[in-house]
Amino acid sequence: MKKTLSILFLLMLSISVCAQQKDVTRFLGIPVDGSKSEMIRKLKAKGFESNPYDKEVLTGEFNGTSVNVYVGTNNNKVYRIMVADATPSSEGDIIIRFNNLCQQFENNGKYAYFDDFRIPDGEDISYEMTVNNKRYEAAYYQVPIDTVALFNDFRTSVMKDYTDEQILQLTDEQKNKMQEDVLKWMSENLTKKSVWFMIDESYGEYKILMYYDNEYNRANGEDL
Repeated sequence: MKKTLSILFLLMLSISVCAQQKDVTRFLGIPVDGSKSEMIRKLKAKGFESNPYDKEVLTGEFNGTSVNVYVGTNNNKVYRIMVADATPSSEGDIIIRFNNLCQQFENNGKYAYFDDFRIPDGEDISYEMTVNNKRYEAAYYQVPIDTVALFNDFRTSVMKDYTDEQILQLTDEQKNKMQEDVLKWMSENLTKKSVWFMIDESYGEYKILMYYDNEYNRANGEDL
């Protein structure tokens, strides 16, 4: 409990109000936003090249791996960058790659996370995916850049019932309640800047599919 609460407070000190600031997800420093053509232009400036068979698919290297990059849009606004391994891996290699990615995200101060997603030693992912329809995926959230509005929003939405003196002398019940409130507040803000990845299997070969999502631009039923 003490460790969890400490992590929450550390994250709290580096999180701003996403909904107010519109601090959107970034891929290689590029906001996942705007038009598809503009996004493709910016990605090419980063060294990616058009796939000879599909001009809207880009190829290049990302995080030391050859990848294909796809740009997803909603109402002509970019809401997703998908990064897919260009070359498939074996079952053993994909487990190592998945777990290494989890470790890299956990060690990166730009991300927050709420679970341990690593695959346990000895797990038969082929069996689990085929027989039990198990999905192997991990979700992380980019910590917002701007922290100007942090305490105003956090104090009015979460800390309004506590004085500074009370915070230093919380009972176990109050700590549990605060932890729930902090998690709820963080979830509502952080989920707008989601970066997640999963294992994709096809005919016994495996790839990592990684998604940089701007939830502000995602379809939310407004066209129905």
